[in-house]
Amino acid sequence: MFNIPIRKGTILIATLTGYNSDTININNETIVNFKLQLSRQLSEVEVQGERKGQYISTINPIKTEVISSAELKKGACCDLAGCFNTNGSVQPATTNVVTNAQELRVLGLSGVYNQVLLDGFPMIQGLSYTYGISNIPGPLVDNIYVSKGANSVIQGYESITGQINVETKEPDKTNKLFLNGYLNTFWEKQFNGIVTQRKKRWSNLLAFHTVQPSNRFDRDGDNFLDLPLTTRYEVMDKLKFGNETDFGFTFKTGFRIVNEKRIGGQLNYIPYEDKGSTKVYGQFIKYTQPELWIKAAYRFDEDKRIVLFTAGFYQQQNSWFGATNYKAHQSTLNTSLQFEWNYKPESSLKTGISFRYFNLNEDILFSQNLLNHTYAGDYIKLEYVPGVFAENTMYFDNDKFTWIAGARMDHHNKFGTYFTPRTLLKYSPAKKTSIRGSIGLGWRTVNIFSENINLLASQRDIIFTETLQPERAVNFGFNFTQSFSWDHVEGTFTADFYRTQFQNQIFPDYNVSSTNVYISNFTGTSVSNGLQAEISLTFYKRVELKTTYNYLDVFRQKDGKKQILPFNPAHKILNALSYKPLNNKWHFDVNIQWFDRQQLPNTMNNPVEYQRPSESEPYAMVNAQFTYNLKRFEVYVGCENIFDFRQKQPIIGWQDPFGPYFDVSSVWGPTRGREGYVGLRFNLTR
Repeated sequence: MFNIPIRKGTILIATLTGYNSDTININNETIVNFKLQLSRQLSEVEVQGERKGQYISTINPIKTEVISSAELKKGACCDLAGCFNTNGSVQPATTNVVTNAQELRVLGLSGVYNQVLLDGFPMIQGLSYTYGISNIPGPLVDNIYVSKGANSVIQGYESITGQINVETKEPDKTNKLFLNGYLNTFWEKQFNGIVTQRKKRWSNLLAFHTVQPSNRFDRDGDNFLDLPLTTRYEVMDKLKFGNETDFGFTFKTGFRIVNEKRIGGQLNYIPYEDKGSTKVYGQFIKYTQPELWIKAAYRFDEDKRIVLFTAGFYQQQNSWFGATNYKAHQSTLNTSLQFEWNYKPESSLKTGISFRYFNLNEDILFSQNLLNHTYAGDYIKLEYVPGVFAENTMYFDNDKFTWIAGARMDHHNKFGTYFTPRTLLKYSPAKKTSIRGSIGLGWRTVNIFSENINLLASQRDIIFTETLQPERAVNFGFNFTQSFSWDHVEGTFTADFYRTQFQNQIFPDYNVSSTNVYISNFTGTSVSNGLQAEISLTFYKRVELKTTYNYLDVFRQKDGKKQILPFNPAHKILNALSYKPLNNKWHFDVNIQWFDRQQLPNTMNNPVEYQRPSESEPYAMVNAQFTYNLKRFEVYVGCENIFDFRQKQPIIGWQDPFGPYFDVSSVWGPTRGREGYVGLRFNLTR
C-alpha cells in the first residue's frame, strides 16, 4: 500500500519485475488497486566463465583443494582412485595386489585416517572401505574437495589426517544426457550413462555404470594375473526439490546400488570350480551394496534454517582367499539434526545432535587349514554412538581474521564418552594472501579385516595379543597461500606442514615373525610429519604448469629406536603440464611423478628365495592424454606409465601360494606396467 499525494489528471504506473505493467488515469479516485498479471517468462540468460581445473578455495576458511570435473577430464579417471594423478596431497595405494583393492592416503598414513565422504555423507566405512573408492565412477564425479589436517566436527569424530568429500553431479546442473565409453589395452571395458530431467522445482538424475573384465595377462611370469577380472554393475538415482537458498522446504535424496565380483590369482583359477581348494590359488570377491541418503532442510529466513541428514547402507559379501572363506554383512546408519544460525553479520553457529549405528558381522572359516591358522570364527561389532556438536565461525577486522571453534561429545556403547575439540584460524593480511593454522583431536574404532584385507589374502597367522582400544590422535598444522598475476601470467604458491601424533594406534606388525602378524595397541610414539610446497602457473590462459614437492617422515619409536614405517617415499615430486588453444577444440595433458626410495617390511627371517630388499628403488611414472572436441562428442586417447616401469613379481612366495611365506602386501610401485586407452564422451545439453 502506498500513500501518494496526487491531483486530477495524474497517471499512476505500477511495475514489477516478471509482471506486465499497469497504468491508471486518476480523476476523482481516492483509492485505487493495481492487479498485475504475470508476464511471459524471460528467456534464460547464461553467464559463463572458466575456472581452473584444480584450485584452492578462497571462500572456505579451511584450506580446501578443489578438483573439478574439468581437471578429471585430463586423465581416464575410471574410478575415484584414478582421480588424483595431478594432485599432490592424496596418494592412491594398493592394499591387495591380487584383487587390486586400493585406499587413499593423506600425510603418509593409511586411508582409514582420512574421512571419505560421498556428497557429504560418510558412506565409506567398514566393509565399504575395502573396495569403496574403486566403485565410484570418475565420470559421475563433479568436484572433489580435499582438506588436510583437523576439519569440521560436524561430519563426525573419525577424521584425523584430513577429509575428502566427493561431490557427484547434481540433477539440476548436469547436461540432459551424458555417455562415456572406455577401452584399455588389457581389454577392460567401461560404460557410463547419465540422464537428467527437470520440471519446475523438481529435478532428477539417473546414472548407470558398468565394468566388464579384461583378458588374462601375466607379463612377469609368476603365473598370477597382472590385474583382476572385474565385473561391476551400478545404478544411482538422485532426486532434488528446490534450492537450498530458497525460503521454506527443500529436499534431496539419493539411492545407489553396486553389484561387483573380482577374480584374481593364478592364471587357470576358475572360482566356481576352484574356490576353497588347495590345488589352484585364487581370490574371488562378490558383494552387493545398496545405499540411501537424504538431506531435508527448512529455511525460516536468511539467517536461520534446520537440516536433517540421514545416510545408510547395507553390504553382503562372500569372498574366498585361497582356502579362507570370508562371509560378512554390515548395516550402517548415520543421522544428524542440525540448526544453522547466522546470529550476527560476522558470526554463524551450527549445532545439533547425531547418532551412529554400526553393525558388522564377519565369519571366517577354512575349507582346509594346512598351516593351522588360529583366527577362524565370528567377529561381531555393534556400535551405538549418540552425540552432540557445535561449531562457531566468527569474522573480525573486515574479514581479515576468521576463527572456527568446534567441539563434539559422543558416547560409545562400549568405550564410553569422548570429547573432540577442533579449532582453526585464518588470517588474510592482503587480498591474495592467506595464512591458516589448525589443531584438533580425532578418534576411531578399527575394523581389522575390512581395513587390512591383505591379512586374509596372505598366509600368515593373525594373532590378537590384547583387546583393541579406539585409535586416538592429535593433528596440527599450518599453511600459507599466495596468489599473484602479472601481464599474461597467473599463479598460486602454497606451502603447508602437518604433524599427526598418535596416542594409540593399531596396525599389523609383520616384523616380529615371518609367519605371523601381531595385532595390538601401540601407545608409544607414533608420528607423521608431512611437508608440501606447490606452485601452479597459467600462461596466456592456454598453458597450465604445476610442480608439487612432498616430504614425509612417518615413524614410530620402539625400544628406543626410530622405525621408519614402510611404503612411504620420503620425497615425491609431481609435475603436470596442460595445453589448450583458445578455441577449446583440443587439449593435451601430461603429468610426471617421481617417487623416492621406500622402506619395505623386513623379510630377512624368510628363506632366501622369499627374501626381498629392505628398500624399494626410486622410480618415475609418465602419463599423457590427448582430447579432441567435436561439438557434442569428445574423443580422448591416452597412456599411463608410458615408459613401462613395473615392480616385477610383487607377490612374495608366489611359487607356493598355500605355503607360510605367501604375502601380497609388499607392493610399493606399479605392477601392471604400460596401459593405453581410448574413450568417447557424448554430451547433450538442454
